[in-house]
Amino acid sequence: MLKSSLLLFLTVTVGLTGCSYRYYAEDLQPLSEAEQGENKEVADDGSVTYNQARLAITLRPMTDAELNRQFSAYSNQGAESPNPYTFGNSEYFRTGDTPKRWTVFRLNVSNYEYPKVYLDPEKVYITTSNGRKYYALNREQLSIYYRRYAGGGSGGDGPGIPGNAFIAWKERDGILRKTMYPNEQIFSAQESQGYIVFEPLAHDVQLLTVHIDDIVVRFDYKGDPVETTDVEVLFQREIGRVYPDGSKVANNSVK
Repeated sequence: MLKSSLLLFLTVTVGLTGCSYRYYAEDLQPLSEAEQGENKEVADDGSVTYNQARLAITLRPMTDAELNRQFSAYSNQGAESPNPYTFGNSEYFRTGDTPKRWTVFRLNVSNYEYPKVYLDPEKVYITTSNGRKYYALNREQLSIYYRRYAGGGSGGDGPGIPGNAFIAWKERDGILRKTMYPNEQIFSAQESQGYIVFEPLAHDVQLLTVHIDDIVVRFDYKGDPVETTDVEVLFQREIGRVYPDGSKVANNSVK
């Protein structure tokens, strides 16, 4: 009886070990121009540009590798790196994968058509084919996030952040202040660019749409909006499972 129980235990254990896996997701890529809709161009660098006369709105997903290179001086301390957009050069134990801190897009608006244009970055949001929704995070939210987790920080304005952690928090906040998309009007012959940040996508997200709604292109004499436009940009990524032997099985069903 004991031998039979032991044999059953070993069989189940081996079976579970052989069937274990973890999820993976490749970098986001734009859908084709035909799938994006009218007035959109897809470039080789993965960016999608919406053109309305001489107004151009470009959106490009950023990889962690690119963000680490851009902020290389702040990305070499693992999870404690001051780079606010990634976990730096940290890796998961055993797998060697780099964890995903945020989902980041670079947004560029070039206005050579209207007296002024206004795009509220906090109104940008993501919908997915499987019903998920993500809202853009503002700098204040990210600053509070880092303050709360900066080695004892309270998340507010009170005391609690040690010296080194406070310095790292200030460095992150400074980078965010300089590089996130600014909430400001874009006048004629001007351009504006910066990052839009979302929470990390769930492992089952394969197809998504970034919505840039209520872009004001005309104002009345009082400065109130009288004409707006909405832009939708479609991206997808390969998702699937990685097994202990390193083999990958992709989920090919895009809905």
